[in-house]
Amino acid sequence: MEAKTLGQRRKGLSLRGREVFSGFMFISPWIIGILLFFFLNLGQSILFSFNDIIIDPDVGGFNLRGAGLSHYYHILFVDGSFNRELADSIVEMVASVPLIIFFSLFMAILLNRAFFGRGLVRAIFFLPVIMATSAIEGSLELIMSLMMGGVSSVPPEVMQAESGFDATSIVFMLSEFGIPMAIVEYIVDAIAMLHDVIRASGVQILIFLAALQAIPPSMYEVAQIEGATGYESFWKITIPMVSPLILTNMVYTIVDTFARSEVIESTRNMMFTTVTLADGTSAMAFGQSSAMALVSSIAACVVLLVVGWIMSKFVFYYN
Repeated sequence: MEAKTLGQRRKGLSLRGREVFSGFMFISPWIIGILLFFFLNLGQSILFSFNDIIIDPDVGGFNLRGAGLSHYYHILFVDGSFNRELADSIVEMVASVPLIIFFSLFMAILLNRAFFGRGLVRAIFFLPVIMATSAIEGSLELIMSLMMGGVSSVPPEVMQAESGFDATSIVFMLSEFGIPMAIVEYIVDAIAMLHDVIRASGVQILIFLAALQAIPPSMYEVAQIEGATGYESFWKITIPMVSPLILTNMVYTIVDTFARSEVIESTRNMMFTTVTLADGTSAMAFGQSSAMALVSSIAACVVLLVVGWIMSKFVFYYN
């Protein structure tokens, strides 16, 4: 009996089977990539976290020496800076993610409206994503340094103007309205980090734009005929329809914010540090850096699971 070809097998499937087959074929490059480039490196990182990495210049490679759980014990119970940086990074992530999501949705709603120069304005809001690449950031820093003759030549009043703003009047005004000081501090911090919020919102704005454009206009027309206000249409139509993309953007923003955090920078710096072992042998701190990376990743995954579990209760899927 002749073997059936791939096309013949696909034709013999039911409609549901064809949909599953097409979906599997669509994500197969991602599956191959994550197996080759993620899980392979993840396994190597786990192996490094339980060993000391000793560079062998004679063979141009490295040797592994078992260290057990010593790297995890050191970063969690001996080195006090890692726990502090991890906690600060999580707190910063929890504070900044709602701001980025709110700003992205707000700007997407504005950019979805028809006005002159809409395409140019959309491109401007996506520019921070392009400008955030390491090559462009390094070039801009070099250009600014050459133009100003170094940081020492910048007048102090200019540095003060660029580093922050006077929040006294804002705090006084909000306090006069009876707003709790904790909320006032959060609002002031949000204004202070507005530049960072705009830089981190490019991809999220595009995702929200795609979600808004996918909402059938007939839903708004029916709501208008029924006498619904714009406020009611926003909460009863817009928010439920874009809620799956809110969850998607929250996951993306959490990962992106955590990847830029202080604890990840410390992990990267630790990788290129040389340590002295108990027997006097010099070794690269790859093992300790791998342990820091794995603990940070587990903390980020816990945050993602909690956020995903909470947000999944409010997600509406339109069929």
